[in-house]
Amino acid sequence: MEFKQATETFDEYQKIFVIDLVEKIKIKLIEAGMEGDQLIETTGNIAFSLTSAIDDMSMIERDGVSVRPFLGFRVSDDEVIHCGENSCTAEFITVAMDEVF
Repeated sequence: MEFKQATETFDEYQKIFVIDLVEKIKIKLIEAGMEGDQLIETTGNIAFSLTSAIDDMSMIERDGVSVRPFLGFRVSDDEVIHCGENSCTAEFITVAMDEVF
């Protein structure tokens, strides 16, 4: 598999990924009976927590093992794009929240 740096495409994919993530969180919270401002605030808080972990902005450690995620997007069976550094999915939460709500 080839890993290719493609920052502009990567940023577009991050945005799509975060919008989808926010939509899925919203749906599950609605199914659980949440609505109104609580739905909006909780969706945003969960999305921020998840994207912070994906972006390697929160310490992930279990039983002495440190885990440091590195996000990539598969664009074909043999090609993955990345941005050359940590992702910044958390930066797309506001855009995603505006689109979903």
